[in-house]
Amino acid sequence: MNKWLGILAGLILVAVTIYLAGMNIWGFRYAAISVFKGMLIWIVFFIGLLLIILGITDLKD
Repeated sequence: MNKWLGILAGLILVAVTIYLAGMNIWGFRYAAISVFKGMLIWIVFFIGLLLIILGITDLKD
């Protein structure tokens, strides 16, 4: 994967999860009640962080 594309994809995923949690779209503010919703938002967030870290590591090379 292109290093810039990985960083961009990670930033988009992290921004989308923060937006969804903050704007209460689909009830993500109450994700602690629903295990599936809570799990889904954390998985997307950590995939985004992983892509950012991998992109930064590629920049060093």
